[in-house]
Amino acid sequence: MVMLCGSVTRAGIFPQPTNKEVFRVSDTTTIFEQEQDFDTFGGRLSRARAATGLSAKDVAWRLGVKSSTINAWECDRSQPSALRMDKLSGILSVSLSWLLHGVGTAPADPEEESAMKLVGEQLAKLKQLHAETGLLIGRIEGRLDRLAQSPAE
Repeated sequence: MVMLCGSVTRAGIFPQPTNKEVFRVSDTTTIFEQEQDFDTFGGRLSRARAATGLSAKDVAWRLGVKSSTINAWECDRSQPSALRMDKLSGILSVSLSWLLHGVGTAPADPEEESAMKLVGEQLAKLKQLHAETGLLIGRIEGRLDRLAQSPAE
């Protein structure tokens, strides 16, 4: 029997990968085509925490550590264990690869969010103007139709 990470594979042999599986595996390298965030781990952690609006005390409570431990991580004096690193990425809604290496799903940029909000508001106003224009066009067409049907004097 062959053991793989504590589990037994079916029929005791490793399954042969299909072309589809090979493509999926090779597709994971696309995150490294992104522009890398060259900040330190602590800097990325601090920015992600600020983007979520959580205090160091909040994050520490969720992880079961002291807030001084979070501060040490953010100042690059130490790093969390692998298990806590995984939990951190979940709490902060960022990818583990971004937290560790600066590539992957990063926290939302506040400036980008405000720009998106502004564009959304402008789009809503444009849609409203479009609807009003459609109503006016309908009224003008109605008047033209009535004028065309009225008897000539």
